[in-house]
Amino acid sequence: MSRSPCPSDATRTAAVVNKEIRELWQRSGGCLSPEDEEHYQRLLVEWAAATGGSSRPAA
Repeated sequence: MSRSPCPSDATRTAAVVNKEIRELWQRSGGCLSPEDEEHYQRLLVEWAAATGGSSRPAA
């Protein structure tokens, strides 16, 4: 059976994803394992999508 993303994952806010990113870095002590790095990269993509792809405020 294929694994599809949970619908709630697609609707998480940037703040929620950011919190998970911060927790990941805290747990890792600032040094990500290869598995953590993969997770981090996925979180960054999710965070960018939640922020509209830009971390800069609109002018």
